[in-house]
Amino acid sequence: MKEEDDRKAVPAFATLRRHPWMSATGVVAVAIALLILFWDWNWFRKPLCGYVQAKTGRACEIAGDFDVDPGRVTRVTANAVRFGNASWSKRGDMARADRVAVDFELWPALFHREFRIRELRLVQPDAVLETGPEGKGNWVFGEGNANAKAQFRSLWIDGGRLRFFDPPNKTDIDIEVASEAARKPGEGAPILAKGSGRWRGSAFTLQGRGESPLQLRDSERPYRIDVTASAGNTHAHAVGTLLDPLRFRDFDMELALRGRNLEDLYPLLGIATPPTPPYRLDGRLTRTIESPAGSTWKYDGFTGVVGDSDLAGYAHVTTGGKRPYLRADLRSKRLDFDDLAGFVGAAPKTGGGESSNPELAAQAAKQAASPRLLPATPYRLDKLRAMDADIRLRAGRIDTQKLPIDDMDAHLRLENGLLRLDPLDFGVADGDIRSTIRMDARESAIRTRADITARGLDLAKLLPEVPLGKTAIGKVGGDIAIAGTGNSIAAILGSANGDARMDMGEGRISKLLMEYAGLDLAGVLRIKLTHDRQIPIRCMAADFAVKDGVMDARNFVFDSAETRLEGSGSINLRDETLDLTVRPRTKGFSPLSLRSPLYVRGSFKQPQFTPDYARMGLRAGAAVALGTVAAPAAALLATSDLGQGKNAPCAATPAKK
Repeated sequence: MKEEDDRKAVPAFATLRRHPWMSATGVVAVAIALLILFWDWNWFRKPLCGYVQAKTGRACEIAGDFDVDPGRVTRVTANAVRFGNASWSKRGDMARADRVAVDFELWPALFHREFRIRELRLVQPDAVLETGPEGKGNWVFGEGNANAKAQFRSLWIDGGRLRFFDPPNKTDIDIEVASEAARKPGEGAPILAKGSGRWRGSAFTLQGRGESPLQLRDSERPYRIDVTASAGNTHAHAVGTLLDPLRFRDFDMELALRGRNLEDLYPLLGIATPPTPPYRLDGRLTRTIESPAGSTWKYDGFTGVVGDSDLAGYAHVTTGGKRPYLRADLRSKRLDFDDLAGFVGAAPKTGGGESSNPELAAQAAKQAASPRLLPATPYRLDKLRAMDADIRLRAGRIDTQKLPIDDMDAHLRLENGLLRLDPLDFGVADGDIRSTIRMDARESAIRTRADITARGLDLAKLLPEVPLGKTAIGKVGGDIAIAGTGNSIAAILGSANGDARMDMGEGRISKLLMEYAGLDLAGVLRIKLTHDRQIPIRCMAADFAVKDGVMDARNFVFDSAETRLEGSGSINLRDETLDLTVRPRTKGFSPLSLRSPLYVRGSFKQPQFTPDYARMGLRAGAAVALGTVAAPAAALLATSDLGQGKNAPCAATPAKK
């Protein structure tokens, strides 16, 4: 029996002797299998982190279990992973994760150094991005192995956190990120984001949805996002694509903006605008790069409202120069003139359904309570110097409560603190007012010069609140050339020097209105018993010399066929007070007249129009005395006006055509 067993064993040993390599391979395979089954993969933690540190110069640690599940698709799992930060950072690790799991194809990695990563799964990752000295980011480190190629096919983030710090720009962002299931088979898992922080010093919140971050690896493929963000009272909603967003190369998005005040964009985007009522805009945002340091953000085809005005057009902001440069073309079909109040440091009215915000409402209440009329809110020199601009604003129709303004065309240029409005044109009362304004804010006090020309203004439309003036006929013109220094409208006008002139040629006006102006009681009574009629206007002229904010009348006359009104006195722009005297000179006899000077005094906000009661009293008293002592008819001697007024030299004050 024993001999038979020995004979059977002989072929087995003979086989091993005949095929030694096959036998060795089998033994090795069995040994590897046993090694894999019983090997502690944690032995590789330190060598692996040493390799990473050598390539990046950053500390690496795997504090938890490290495991490998070999196969055609191999899974490597590491727990409690951390990756160090730049040496200049004081924020601890750049990245941490409770767990990192990588599925990759083994053979391409071994033989071609090509890492085809089927899936990268991150559990509770926490990444910190920040800018340091000279604007260098902590994400810039060792060059790595340029011969090794990694291809990611799937990324899943479970409860992630991303923080970004940019101290020079007062920016810190804290965002929670997580993946959600793909909508279609084969698509990458979209990413959801929600966070808050500060952007350029202003608190903000955001939430949104983007495609799988793996799409970022293709710089030529648009990356789609849908994000809403709020910073204070400014809200934005962006839907569209980013091209190569890791380098912020290009954008193509529909961007909706709304807020309480366009001025709030200054700390957020560096775009200086005057205070405005609430706004709402919707347009297309794109970005083009002109040079390595310069690019242009374009907000095209936007429409919306600012306050009670519609607004449309485009706005382009170019960066990379000494200052941001804003170029815009704005149109309004119907502009509420009140919404432009912020350009002169005033606030729009709040009554009658006017749009406003709490800040402007408080300013409007303060203005209403102030005895002053001229806006005293100072211009911000830092904003005037912060950017350059070329802005065109045109309005087809303008709504005002009192002023007869028809349309507007304004062209603003701002360069290094020097602002020019040329032209600043308004259609007014069927005529036009053309202006050029220069404001030099390069020094501590703004130096301003204004040249204003009025032509063809309809007299009746200039007197909308005077019932008897609605039938007046005539064209009014004038010129103003003044220069002043100060950082508000009130300060500029309060220091103004120059000339102001207004005049008109022939026209017609209500006879009853002129009888009232001359206090001709007989004439008023006669017209009341019959009917009013138009009488010729020969001319009108008002010529003022302006010095240190005070306008002194050099010539002030309104001459009709029957009455001549002469004025004298001054208008104090510095104190906002009036001190004018108007003397009527009738050209025809009147048996009953209390003719006396008319005084225009008080403040701009509360002007007072009063006759000379003392003179009127003397004439009335004399009439009573004569009627008592002599016959009643003798009383008329005290109230009679012989009408010795002369025609004004109208040829010396020609009307502006």
